[in-house]
Amino acid sequence: MGNWIINNGLTSFILVIWMGINIFLFVWFYLFYDLGDQFFYTRHLLGSALAWARAPAAVLNFNCMLILLPVCRNLLSLIRGSFMCCGRTMRKQLDKNLSFHKLVAYMIGLMTAVHTIAHLLNVEWYNNSRRGVYGGLSTALSNLSDTDSTTYLNPLRITDIDAQQAPTYIVFTTIAGLTGVIITLALILIITSSMNFIRRNYFEVFWYTHHLFIIFFAGLVFHGAGRIVRSQTVTDPPHNFTICKDRFEEWGRIPECPIPQFAGGFPQTWMWVIGPMVLYLCERLVRFIRYMQQVTYRKIVMRPSKVLELQLVKKGFKMEVGQYVFLNCPSISQLEWHPFTMTSAPEEDFFSVHIRLAGDWTQELISMVETLPEGAQGPKMGVDGPFGTASEDVFDYEVSMLVGAGIGVTPFASILKSIWYKFKDSNPRLRTRKIYFYWLCRETHAFEWFADLLQVLEKEMEERGMGDFLTYKLFLTGWDQSHATHVMVHFDEDTDVVTGLRQKTHYGRPNWDKEFEQVRKENPTAVVGTFLCGPESLAEVLGKKCAKYSDVDPRKTKFYFNKENF
Repeated sequence: MGNWIINNGLTSFILVIWMGINIFLFVWFYLFYDLGDQFFYTRHLLGSALAWARAPAAVLNFNCMLILLPVCRNLLSLIRGSFMCCGRTMRKQLDKNLSFHKLVAYMIGLMTAVHTIAHLLNVEWYNNSRRGVYGGLSTALSNLSDTDSTTYLNPLRITDIDAQQAPTYIVFTTIAGLTGVIITLALILIITSSMNFIRRNYFEVFWYTHHLFIIFFAGLVFHGAGRIVRSQTVTDPPHNFTICKDRFEEWGRIPECPIPQFAGGFPQTWMWVIGPMVLYLCERLVRFIRYMQQVTYRKIVMRPSKVLELQLVKKGFKMEVGQYVFLNCPSISQLEWHPFTMTSAPEEDFFSVHIRLAGDWTQELISMVETLPEGAQGPKMGVDGPFGTASEDVFDYEVSMLVGAGIGVTPFASILKSIWYKFKDSNPRLRTRKIYFYWLCRETHAFEWFADLLQVLEKEMEERGMGDFLTYKLFLTGWDQSHATHVMVHFDEDTDVVTGLRQKTHYGRPNWDKEFEQVRKENPTAVVGTFLCGPESLAEVLGKKCAKYSDVDPRKTKFYFNKENF
């Protein structure tokens, strides 16, 4: 439990606070509408469905306030990089912004379902009350006319339409009903298109439908303006429902029971969401300004395994290790922006990205640059960023474990390059004293573009007598018989047949228990940062290993898990 708290304690605490606020809002507003005297007559028409409709609405307001904040990338980068009070543990929470965004979205989806079902029941009961199905009091309340002296309770004001069509009439002719249909449809499309399968295989569908959030928030702001849920107002003389509920035939005829008056509640949703909406508008404005800034190509290189390297230059651009940018190519799509981790070091006068062929957008970009004449500038490129990630903190740890899978090696290319520059310049501020680097690939060609950097680092460390500073292990997880035969023939050579490095390539997947045990043994009192850029399945394994091999004793080894999230 202590090991788990080291890596997940603050995250769990934040989630408990968030869930606690949700539960509090639900219970508070449920009791408010279920017990409040001003809603006695409303409850008589609608029953408990009134409280079941309004309590989720309060939770929806809270979560709709939160949903935009985790995707304000510039705001998060400002918090992450500018405020010294934002410690390492808190910065780890900022790296989980998309996970929190999804969690809030799930809550919005659940509460929307409850809210919608309850209101569908409310519409049916409004209709039945209007037609005298539920008795005299319900009929009297529904017949209250909307004049200067009285206000209505039942929003269904007409009776000259078919009973089966009345609910449809309310849904499509009132502000609350029409906006409710629009925002519900928008939400369904947003959630269904966000499934992993669609997001990974049909990214354009995910990207475009996600922009229905504009319609969602516009409808949300106006949804409460219809004031369809109404409560009893104070009159002079007062209408005491405890006395008058059984004397509805005498309403307005005796002084003790004046005709009750009702009013819709003041719309509150806009007050919850206006702040985040303004912040997000500023976010998009900053992105547009960055998009308009000129970007030039320093170099375009087609690497093995269909990996495109772009070296770009942008005036005033400053980066840190492990950061990422969003790229937009108007020649392919005006609206699509895709995240790519930078592989260059902050010490270089350009920034670079490595783009693997995966999907229509990358296919079109690679096809476009392959047809360019030698030395020509590539297509116009918009750049938004840089944005902070977990890998920024790598130099805050005495010991770091870097784990990359496939193209997930890109943030660590930036880190290793920066280390090379720091050693070259004898930077005294380099706190890190040991790095373990693991790279998992399915095919041999993927190693080629990165092996030259490792060769330079290998040579640099040896010349400085720091051969133990960097320990790297490359794992090939896929091979055929011809490759195995080739390796066997050249097994006794000093360098690896795949990479040309002195460190031989390992075949198969790492034994993580063995690797963590080795790191703990070699660093018995260190704080070890474990960084991953790779799939969720590997993240789950490494997260458990960090908890398993961390020691609660502050004098012994502790592992902190960090994962790249886009």
